[in-house]
Amino acid sequence: MSTRVLVVDDSVLFRRAVSDALSGIAGVEVAGTASNGKLGLARLEELSPDLMTLDIEMPEMNGLEVLRAMQIAGSKTGVVVLSAQTAEGSSLTVRALELGAFDFVAKPDAGSSEANLRQLRARLQPILRAYERGRATSPPLKVPESALAKAWRTRAPIVLIGVSTGGPAALAELLPALPASLPAPIFIVQHMPALFTEALARSLDAKCSLRVKEAADQELAEPGSVYLAPGGRHMKLQPGVTGGILIRLTDEPPENNCRPSVDYLFRSAALHFPGRAIAAVLTGMGNDGAQGLRLLKRGGSATLAQDQATCIVYGMPREAALTGAVDSVLPLNQIAPAIVRAIAEARA
Repeated sequence: MSTRVLVVDDSVLFRRAVSDALSGIAGVEVAGTASNGKLGLARLEELSPDLMTLDIEMPEMNGLEVLRAMQIAGSKTGVVVLSAQTAEGSSLTVRALELGAFDFVAKPDAGSSEANLRQLRARLQPILRAYERGRATSPPLKVPESALAKAWRTRAPIVLIGVSTGGPAALAELLPALPASLPAPIFIVQHMPALFTEALARSLDAKCSLRVKEAADQELAEPGSVYLAPGGRHMKLQPGVTGGILIRLTDEPPENNCRPSVDYLFRSAALHFPGRAIAAVLTGMGNDGAQGLRLLKRGGSATLAQDQATCIVYGMPREAALTGAVDSVLPLNQIAPAIVRAIAEARA
């Protein structure tokens, strides 16, 4: 059974490039195209595709307006946003993800049309495969009762979060549910390129009582602040010279094909701050974070994973749970209260 995709873009050349890229992916069919958002909505109703690729900046009706209209109509069609690699494009992309877009692809900049086509296909294929896996039905993963009932104990806690596909929307729900008085710093790895993480930090900061910012190298972390790893750089934690938690950003090779990597962050916390973390793995494709979570658990830290029902992509949380290192599997709306409770217990 093929995945039928509607291509919506105001550029004739880019509609053709996206269509050609999709046509080269096995099991994918281009159901149709549209040159603006208004026509895209009409074609959506006419064709009922499984997925839509959507440009954001278009005449008649832009991509954000299309997503709002789809929300109101209760559309089940998934959306992959095609984004310009600019500051403005990254801000609009983050807004689109918060409005329910499945994922995004940065428009290629390889130079030649052939290289751009290869780059576009390479970026779209894993997203299409993740979307297809999400549509397939699978039995929920069972977690032992003993793991769910475990009491958490840690000291001077820190909060660690790893997330990928579906992350901006998940973080926009989770972080505003945490109080400004939270007596712990929060460190987040969200799989995103440079520019996009900066836009995400600004968007989340506007929604939260906590301070949210992109992390800086050599920065000392403060309780009640949220530090987002910059796109394209790893983030690790180590003790400061005079105490506290020092953030280091590095350009070491990608891990699990990711930079920043969740495993890289988690491993540093397991090494330097054993037993102090409350770590959560949220929605996302792949397995980044699973091994780092196992190291944290071995050192006595508390571990969480988002449940299948509330994940956009149940990849990273499932892989983490399969290691046996997850204390509790929770729906997204229960993770913030669980973090607050764990911190309160740690300080009791």
